[in-house]
Amino acid sequence: MVLLENDAFLSELTKLFQKARLTASVTITFKRYDGRTKPKPREGKPPLPESQEHLCLIRAKSRNKKIATVVHQKDINKFQLAYSSLLKGNLDGLKKLKKTKTKAKAD
Repeated sequence: MVLLENDAFLSELTKLFQKARLTASVTITFKRYDGRTKPKPREGKPPLPESQEHLCLIRAKSRNKKIATVVHQKDINKFQLAYSSLLKGNLDGLKKLKKTKTKAKAD
């Protein structure tokens, strides 16, 4: 998995959407991230220090390509605006569901 900066992540995500337009799908996950790269220690060991700033880990996957980014608390508004405009521009290829008409029951 490739950890990218926020702007590079958005540009790579756009490329993933373009490649997956006809045949593949893109899976995006958001997760709270505390900055740990090591697992929690077992009982009896001193605990790891808690982080002061909340982070968000965002991952995207399409077929065998995986990308990720970490968004800091202070940058979340700017990232969310760019992310929402990217989604609005690339989610036009969704299939339209056909609605079936149901007959009203006679009492």
